[in-house]
Amino acid sequence: MGTQDQVQLIAYADRLGGDLRGLARFLRRDEVAESFGGVHVLPFYTPFDGADAGFDPVDHTAVDPRLGTWDDVRDLSRTHDVMVDLIVNHVSADSAAFRDVVAHGDASPWAPMFLTMSSVFPDGAREEELARIYRPRPGLPFTALRLGDALRYVWTTFTPQQIDIDLSSELGQDYLTSILDTVAAAGVRQVRLDAVGYAVKTPGSTCFMTPETFAFIADFAARARERGVDVLVEVHSYYRRQIEIAREVDLVYDFALPPLVLHALYTGDGTALLDWLRERPRNAVTVLDTHDGIGVIDVGPDQTVEPGEPDRPGLLDPAQIDALVEGIHERTGGASAAATGAAASNLDLYQVNSTFYDALGRDDARYLAARALQLFTPGIPQVYYVGLLAGENDVELLQRTGVGRDINRHHYTAEEIDAALETPVVRRMLALCRFRNTFPAFDGDVDATLHGAVLSMERRGVEVPDAVAVLEVDLASGAGTLTWSSGGRGEASVDLAAFTPDDLGGPVGP
Repeated sequence: MGTQDQVQLIAYADRLGGDLRGLARFLRRDEVAESFGGVHVLPFYTPFDGADAGFDPVDHTAVDPRLGTWDDVRDLSRTHDVMVDLIVNHVSADSAAFRDVVAHGDASPWAPMFLTMSSVFPDGAREEELARIYRPRPGLPFTALRLGDALRYVWTTFTPQQIDIDLSSELGQDYLTSILDTVAAAGVRQVRLDAVGYAVKTPGSTCFMTPETFAFIADFAARARERGVDVLVEVHSYYRRQIEIAREVDLVYDFALPPLVLHALYTGDGTALLDWLRERPRNAVTVLDTHDGIGVIDVGPDQTVEPGEPDRPGLLDPAQIDALVEGIHERTGGASAAATGAAASNLDLYQVNSTFYDALGRDDARYLAARALQLFTPGIPQVYYVGLLAGENDVELLQRTGVGRDINRHHYTAEEIDAALETPVVRRMLALCRFRNTFPAFDGDVDATLHGAVLSMERRGVEVPDAVAVLEVDLASGAGTLTWSSGGRGEASVDLAAFTPDDLGGPVGP
């Protein structure tokens, strides 16, 4: 099994080791080294601590010197497949190019690089055209700014600090190419196209995942492959749209998995999860947690249905989604409610902010069962650094910043890391990741069945056909069992909530 198929860590460079070198040291620790074949390093560009935790770069081709250099990225790529973010939709309002536009308006040579309302609607827009624009937050995606001597409506999909790029312009294309060349030269193997669903604006449409968006993704992915780089598309959307997107790209996120796993473990009903396991795309990156919240839109009805069109139901119905959200709030003691929606400064309509460990009530058995379900789901598993360390909601950070997603973005000290790595739940999770990386049953598909509340998932090797791993999870109790065999040497089994890491390395183990 190549490293690109192995478990990947998602981490900020500054919050798990202090900087890029510290992150490399963490990944190379004896306790951690074999658990991850790759790492998705969240934005480390200048500045990494801007208005949106690095997703509003001033200079996307420069490593923030407080975190290191491109040589540090190259060093990390020696031992791990490295994924980085390409923020294709926008740049910081403080970027040199946009500040020049603010100073000189249309006279600036950089003016064609940035979108205004008139860039997309040169003849003006009717109310119904503006109402069709899909946005992840309330209101229209425009900010009134003075550019030169004129007041303009600048396109800002996310925040006024993030200025949208005109990807149809030569300047916009050159900008993206320069970023792609820079990361490829640093040994990066995969790039994640952040918020790409909003990147192409087409008048008269929703401006979200339109045919023009697909064309852009296909063109960009082709350019990336020429440089030896695969493309992961980051889109929160209706689940059938995710299936369509998967047909057109290298990799797509399985954002439906986290809420479906929670729903199954909350209710003991695995029907919706089983249906998704059978239908979902296989060229997926699986997650339970990321630097953002737990998605809801990914299992809900289609939010982009046009007037007069029939509703398109989701994987969960509205009552089930309401119960899921309330279940998270209840298990977190209300902390997730204080960090979500209008209660916090980020007004995302589709995410609940909490650590996944807290969303399961800090129940180690259910948490390990959830991780095992993720690891048995086909695709490339990614584990967020807070989730790896079974992190709890950082209410203090939330209160200090007022940013909802910060509840799941803890800054770990060296002492906290050492302590977390000694806990049984983290040691077992690391062992499960090592098993997933090394046991030769995971290059095949999954056979999933449901008997009452017990969900069974079987993985059988392709290159090693007699390698078989079976996971059984009682969704009602959270109890889980992992059984495996290979080479006719008998069968071994462990209780997910009670095994020791050495138990997975026996005579029929990896």
